[in-house]
Amino acid sequence: MSKKKLWSLALLTMLVLSTILAGCQSDSSDGNGEDNGEPKILVFGRGGDSVSLDPATVTDGESFKVTQNIFETLVNFGKQDTEINPGLAKKWEPSEDGLTYTFELEEGIKFHDGTDFNAEAVVANFERWANGSGEDFYYYSSMFGGYKGDEGHVIESVTADGDYKVVFKLKRPQAPFLKNLAMSPFGIASPKAFEEQGAKFGDNPVGTGPFKFVEWKRNDSITIEKNEDYWVKDLPKLDKVVFKAIPDNSARLNALNTGEIDLADGVNPADGKSVEGNSELQLFERPSMNVGYLGLTSTRPPFDKVEVRQAINHAIDKQAIVDAFFEGRAEVAKNPMPPVISGYNNDIPGYDFDPAKAKALLAEAGLAEGFEMELWAMPVPRPYMPDGQKVAEVIQSNLADVGIKAKIVTFEWATYLEKARNGEADAFMLGWTGDNGDADNFLYVLLDKDNIGSNNYSYYSNDELHDILIEAQSEVDEDKRNELYGQAQEIIFEDAPWVPLAHSTPLLAGKANLVDFLPHPTGSDKLAEVDFK
Repeated sequence: MSKKKLWSLALLTMLVLSTILAGCQSDSSDGNGEDNGEPKILVFGRGGDSVSLDPATVTDGESFKVTQNIFETLVNFGKQDTEINPGLAKKWEPSEDGLTYTFELEEGIKFHDGTDFNAEAVVANFERWANGSGEDFYYYSSMFGGYKGDEGHVIESVTADGDYKVVFKLKRPQAPFLKNLAMSPFGIASPKAFEEQGAKFGDNPVGTGPFKFVEWKRNDSITIEKNEDYWVKDLPKLDKVVFKAIPDNSARLNALNTGEIDLADGVNPADGKSVEGNSELQLFERPSMNVGYLGLTSTRPPFDKVEVRQAINHAIDKQAIVDAFFEGRAEVAKNPMPPVISGYNNDIPGYDFDPAKAKALLAEAGLAEGFEMELWAMPVPRPYMPDGQKVAEVIQSNLADVGIKAKIVTFEWATYLEKARNGEADAFMLGWTGDNGDADNFLYVLLDKDNIGSNNYSYYSNDELHDILIEAQSEVDEDKRNELYGQAQEIIFEDAPWVPLAHSTPLLAGKANLVDFLPHPTGSDKLAEVDFK
């Protein structure tokens, strides 16, 4: 064969190969590793870092966002509601008197460290929490009335009946018992891991969930990866999830636009329309089940006077706050729980914006000249409070108009929560996203005297309210429960331990090719079924 023919053949071969390669490239997908053999990685931008990855020791949503995907509970909520579904327990049977619950567990499940999930592991977790204190597992106390040995502790015993059956005996019926068990704080952890690690377990969490913990870079990112031995077939679909802390809402949305992240929590209401108009993105609305509020620490003078607390309620223009910062995606709050919760009392009139009335109440309290106070502003955006600093400035201005000089202060998020929980604030901005869809999770958890020093940051105590809330917990008739909760809200309204501000519809934004992401009303999203199309 001549050199000319050889050259022609080589050239033809090169052209054919380049065409084949070009065709292969055009058929593959770009980004996120979908369909091209690369790992599927979701980068989830959020407003702040987690406090701990031991879910039993925290109450903040940023921690639960992560732990929800590492740990699993005995029973689950529905995909976008708080109806009870199977979880690590495939069946359960309550006794007729509501004092015994028997759970039949799934078999063959392993913790991430290779140890067995079984009835003894469940017992070990509940023993760990019940033997705790307000310094560690304070959420357990909020939901189950205290710790082992306490008079109000609802759980009498938790025992194993063989390898895969657990029996709970209660001292009294607790209407929201199953819903409490489904909450993020009660994810079942590896006993081997928490016994060996002790206080450091929150830095190295080990559960049974679809993702395993990999790395935590403080105030930057937390990485979890696919649990290859997950017990639910074909899940999770993602290979890795990176939770990235980006405190500013606008900066977080910009990171989504530039491709730095794939999903952004805490989208400013004002940015909702721009997201909807961008074909590269999609907007998600989280079902509303929250309240944002200004808490008044009722043990700190002059907030120990009911007239002062009522005056502050009248002094703040809540409608102006909702109009300025929520862009029509919130409603003014008048009760400490949202209208979607059964038992909501719509007959409560709420405190209207009335500076003159506020001044008159201050005069009744002997403070006609006003007083000075600290106003704690949230350092991170939350679903119920998109911009804590700016809302604090509006409140500061409202208070100045009635003679109250408020100095705005703030702290790093974990410190803010700890100091407020310890009763160190005069007034503090905070909020709550419901954990289980029950009125008990708002009224008892946040405002009962049992929970002072845990979730009752306002240190509010009322014996009559306590009796009503305990009766409502133990009442299984829904109509009677709702009547009791209506009475409870009347007492809270008169005592005014909070200024309820807003019930919001939180927004998230994600890439257009993100599929099967379903924001949950509790604020804790399970990511096992999320994928990229």
